[in-house]
Amino acid sequence: MSASPSLLPVLPEDGVRRVLCIVAHPDDMEYGASAAVAAWTAAGIEVSYLLLTRGEAGMAQEPAVVGPLREREQRRACQRVGVADLRHLDHPDGMLEGGLALRRDIARQIRQLRPDLVLTANFEVEAYGGLNQADHRVAGLAAVDACRDAANPWVFRELAEVEGLAPWRTARLLIAGHPEPTHAKHVTPEHVQAAVDSLNAHEAYLAHVEGHPRPEDFLPEVLRGGGEAAGTEHAVVLRVFDL
Repeated sequence: MSASPSLLPVLPEDGVRRVLCIVAHPDDMEYGASAAVAAWTAAGIEVSYLLLTRGEAGMAQEPAVVGPLREREQRRACQRVGVADLRHLDHPDGMLEGGLALRRDIARQIRQLRPDLVLTANFEVEAYGGLNQADHRVAGLAAVDACRDAANPWVFRELAEVEGLAPWRTARLLIAGHPEPTHAKHVTPEHVQAAVDSLNAHEAYLAHVEGHPRPEDFLPEVLRGGGEAAGTEHAVVLRVFDL
């Protein structure tokens, strides 16, 4: 009889006080990762969201209308999982450019917030059953690089010398949605429901996406699959890198 596959270990969280989630668009956190956020905030951990764009190019209406609409929906989504600190960098949606300017902007936020964990989303070319969207790829790589930049006193020296932001080394980088996870964050049915509610908060966006399944019809199954890999009822699975 072949041995059963080993279960994913629990994400180490000793001493974790702050988490920074870095994604490209409104709703990017709401496809499962927000269940982990609900668990963190319920435990008293501070979680901030940093959105690199406002998602203004993601719907049929004019960007001037869509940007504020999606911000309102994202704020409602944040409320569902206990996040009070929502930040935007205002880079252009659909045209996010990797490079020094984006890395500097993210490193600035890391030095300001001084998170113990940084979470971003899968930035592989092939992801989520198809080809990953361009902004997702740029956002994830920029988050990886900015974590290193934030810790290096000789990169973006103006952040310290002009803005007074001392270097900060984040303990771990977490990647949600990665096909080869290394750890799991266990979540309860209450956290799963909070994740469902957070995605449902994007009401106008979900109505715009033709054929989008109801969050309550697929998110619990996604998180149940994570639980099977971790030996629990539900879990958010993550690829984790020590920094």
